[in-house]
Amino acid sequence: MKNKILSRGLPLFLLFLALFGCTSLEEEVLDESLTGTGQAEVVSGSLAPVYGLLRNVWLHTVNFGLQEVSSDEAILPYRGGTDWYDGGKFIAVHQHLMTPSNSLIGDSWTNITLTLSRAVLATERLRPEVENGDVAAQAALYEMIAMKAYLNMLALDNWGLVFKKETSDEISEILRGQDAISYVESELLSVVDVINSDNGPGRFTKDAVSALLARLYLNAAVYRDPYGTPEFSQNDMDKVIQYTSTIIDGSHSLSEEYFDLFNDDNNSNPELIFALDQRGALETEHSRWAYWSISGDLIPRPEVPSSRGTDAVSATPDFYQTWVDAYGPVDPAVADGRFFQENINIPEELKNLDGINPKNDSLHFYCVDADSFEINRGILRDTIWGPRKDDNGNILMCDEGKVRIYPVINKRSSNSPTPVYVDHTLQVDFTDAGSLHNTGYRFSKYQFSHTATNCCSYSSVDLVLIRLGEIYLMRAEAKLRNGDQAGALADVNTLRSSRTARPEQTPDAFSSIDLDILFRETGFELYWEGFRRNYQIRFGKYEDNWTGKTDADVSKRLFPIPQKAMDGASSEQGYLVQNRGY
Repeated sequence: MKNKILSRGLPLFLLFLALFGCTSLEEEVLDESLTGTGQAEVVSGSLAPVYGLLRNVWLHTVNFGLQEVSSDEAILPYRGGTDWYDGGKFIAVHQHLMTPSNSLIGDSWTNITLTLSRAVLATERLRPEVENGDVAAQAALYEMIAMKAYLNMLALDNWGLVFKKETSDEISEILRGQDAISYVESELLSVVDVINSDNGPGRFTKDAVSALLARLYLNAAVYRDPYGTPEFSQNDMDKVIQYTSTIIDGSHSLSEEYFDLFNDDNNSNPELIFALDQRGALETEHSRWAYWSISGDLIPRPEVPSSRGTDAVSATPDFYQTWVDAYGPVDPAVADGRFFQENINIPEELKNLDGINPKNDSLHFYCVDADSFEINRGILRDTIWGPRKDDNGNILMCDEGKVRIYPVINKRSSNSPTPVYVDHTLQVDFTDAGSLHNTGYRFSKYQFSHTATNCCSYSSVDLVLIRLGEIYLMRAEAKLRNGDQAGALADVNTLRSSRTARPEQTPDAFSSIDLDILFRETGFELYWEGFRRNYQIRFGKYEDNWTGKTDADVSKRLFPIPQKAMDGASSEQGYLVQNRGY
């Protein structure tokens, strides 16, 4: 399907504002170069604003939250009846009861379309330089074409449409189904063999474009018929295998330590293919993926007493159960190093808290160097430990200048007449008891950056958007759908056996595999990376029941087009058609 609108009278940026309802968004124009010199040259001044705006797309309360909370992986209740209600937007998305006025969906639309408009403007600005023989401009143009395709794929995944727009004086088209696939495919194919292969993971490269092509072909059956049962063609799966194999046979390698992928120095990790670069000139980027799920009573960086979590999203009991189902009587924290990394080494004599009163536990601590303290990683359960402050807000210290580490006291939602410790319970839901600040196991996948100066900003940890682990899983899926069970099994076992930094937690190899096992494995490898909704839809799991959600309407596979966008396009009859079921 194609819808067209003549836009010769409007500059592109204003056109996007008018049609896509972005007038409430304050655009942050980043005209520094990607190398941090601050030069407003054509090339760097074209690229930096677009890469800079991409961070807004992946904010926790924008597209990242939309992907997580709409799935069976994460839930965000109205915490204690005081926090994170936000008009009910997170609850509605989790229950699949969203409407066109839902601001979580609206903010995702706004940021994706605004960043796309800036990418189009960048290509328009670069083309004259390319015509003048500027090699750097040519390389930058390839990156912006890839960026346009990437952003359009986000729109295709969320709303089932893409925006075809090359310059500000031509007709803009909205494409759906095969037309949308073909357009994105043509954009990616036009640059995959010519784009720079030497840029780091903070820029689009040949491998990043190859990964996007693999994603496109893997999801093509869903994109062609978003409401039906996907029919995966051998031709599509062959292309997935082709492009993933190109990456796997190249220079990237799997990280031996899983959580190194999400640490301060992850920019140099050879598993990363594309990420939001948060170093240098872009060091003011956010750490919200780190702090969003963590307890608001926990101080993750004792050097910065104001650092904290925010008691938002928890893992659903259903997602945790997938780990239990996989490992049976063995605790997943023992069986699989991706589930848990223990960094807080509590002395044996302090572990038993029976009979310990938080009101009188001043001697129940141990001491560590402040700059070496790290909270546990993975999925956090039960009682947590961390630094504690005195009444003046200062971190309590040991005599030798080290930091005291205590069980963390619940100050946010406990209604007990005496203090109690934070206890992350399995059960979390939309009831009053299930919504307390402590309920639910927590995602602690990303390191709290050592460069952070507060709870949620100035992180040096790159936010991972494409990595080699995903590539192996995509190839395994394509092989399995093509009937190559042995090849799929080999790829999954290669991935599982690669995490050898803690060999006692390296998961055992599978002896067999099917689509259900593969789906479960994708959850273990890719949790808290914004993939779960996409995988649930492709594997036919999105209409299932899970905690807080019973809706089984296939129309909810796509989000509603925001009402502000519909209103903005109302003067052009038939241009923007609301998605089915809204």
